[in-house]
Amino acid sequence: MKTMPPILVAGLFPEMSRQLVKLLRSLTPDEWHFPTFSSRRLVKDIASHLLDGSLRRLSMQRDGYFSADGSSKARAGETTVDFLSRLNDEWEIATRRLSPQVLIELIEWADAQLAELFRSLDPQGPAIFPVAWAGEEKSENWMDIARDYTEKWHHTQQIFAATGRPSTIMNRELGYPCFDIFMRALRYTFRNVEADQGSVVAVAIKGEAGGTWYIERRKEGWEQIAVAPGPPTATVTMDQDTAWQVVTKRRSPEAIRQQFSDIRITGDETLGLSALNMVSVMA
Repeated sequence: MKTMPPILVAGLFPEMSRQLVKLLRSLTPDEWHFPTFSSRRLVKDIASHLLDGSLRRLSMQRDGYFSADGSSKARAGETTVDFLSRLNDEWEIATRRLSPQVLIELIEWADAQLAELFRSLDPQGPAIFPVAWAGEEKSENWMDIARDYTEKWHHTQQIFAATGRPSTIMNRELGYPCFDIFMRALRYTFRNVEADQGSVVAVAIKGEAGGTWYIERRKEGWEQIAVAPGPPTATVTMDQDTAWQVVTKRRSPEAIRQQFSDIRITGDETLGLSALNMVSVMA
């Protein structure tokens, strides 16, 4: 992303965790077993998944530990998405015997350790994992940390949505950085989309956490830019409550438009539809 600066979110993890824990402590026994948006997981499974992400990161990156039996590696013929899904399933099944209170206490402890780890890393240093959904074969720490932030944010938002509670993270402080990171997948989404040189696609998200993001077709391909040089060739507009759901589940553009009636495309319809192929998670 030569034209775009790093997105530094390591300092947001303590507040993100505080909001998650506050939410979990407020849940009724029944709410822990509510289904979540666009997921086969229950609320309790999502909380367990968030704990797993923190513990797994601490074990591998801070402690340099990888399981000796090879279970932390993909099996022969297993795709990255299938591998991650298997790891998630194994963990969630095993931790269903844990009480909500135990999960909350473990999340508090692990997230405090995770925030300390992220603050200790050189943002421009090499990450242990590339951010594949942004098209990166090698990533810097800041982008890997940013990816982890989007995981924390969107799964917490899933719990807010599942329980019908007003979100405390869909705001400028915590929500905008997440959308800013999500949109780093925009250029990669358009990698095979043909357009005239100078064409600009804008994605506008309405709401306190929203903003407008641009990519421009240049001679060497699509590039993300901070400011459009002129009127966009195509503009895709949607509400913030729609946007996070669009980019965290893989569906066809047609299915997305059918589900979310607030999405508007002005200008080049075909070019704008391509933006709805963006998926900013491993799915």
